[in-house]
Amino acid sequence: MEWMKTMAMTSGAVTIGTSLRAMTDTLPEDGHVMPAFFIGHGSPMNALEDNEFTRGWKAEMANVRKPAAILCVSAHWLTRGTWVTAMDHPKTIHDFGGFPRELSEAQYTAPGLPELARRVSETVQGTPIGLDQDWGLDHGTWSVLKPVFPKADLPVVQVSIDLSKPGAWHYELAKELSNLRRRGVLILGSGNIVHNLRWMDGQRLDQGFDWALETNELTNRLILNRDHAKLCDYQSLGKSAARAIPTPDHYYPLLYTLALQGPQEDVKIFNDKAVLGSITMTSVRIG
Repeated sequence: MEWMKTMAMTSGAVTIGTSLRAMTDTLPEDGHVMPAFFIGHGSPMNALEDNEFTRGWKAEMANVRKPAAILCVSAHWLTRGTWVTAMDHPKTIHDFGGFPRELSEAQYTAPGLPELARRVSETVQGTPIGLDQDWGLDHGTWSVLKPVFPKADLPVVQVSIDLSKPGAWHYELAKELSNLRRRGVLILGSGNIVHNLRWMDGQRLDQGFDWALETNELTNRLILNRDHAKLCDYQSLGKSAARAIPTPDHYYPLLYTLALQGPQEDVKIFNDKAVLGSITMTSVRIG
């Protein structure tokens, strides 16, 4: 299930009471640049399972210095305008159905970090960023973080996706967040590059349809070649991509990660596998 939160930017939630100077001690620059990730999150059951994908997430983050905070762009928070969670204690959102009770009862009690939310709101100049007090952490965020950071002791903030905007717009917005990597913030995009639920096939548990594999191979090549312009214009990638990416909600988080790549930074692809015919778990590390 996708959630569309239709909040008007005129609600007054953009009011900012703390200047960036006052936040210097909370998230200081220290000369270290945190890596950035795009995670193919797949089923929310990954929150509870020990499988090849969760092990892949853990392996790639095992050598990452402990973040001061985590900023996540999830495919499951779709809004009018752009918002950032600004509460002290974000709730765990169970935005799915048809799964075991154990998953519906799972909690991820990570604190929020209003100071980071305000920094995001003040830093981004290309569009207003509203401070949200209602959303929380949806499964695009907590189903990834629960296996990797099970103690839930790191502050977590989410940024929403304005689905009305094109890929290049999101890419440019994400560039404005790059300085947060120098302040101990681990930035994650969470979605799936190939994501077509209508074509899911339980007989293809560890396989992909030809069009899914073709799209995965193409996007991998573009990622490794740093051809971000073509990736932003995903609608021009051909017929296979049109079927593999029928809507941009799960695809746009990839662009938020790629936009953070510095001129000399390497990129690594991992968990590069198709499942259920029409979903890829392909994940990307920058830095």
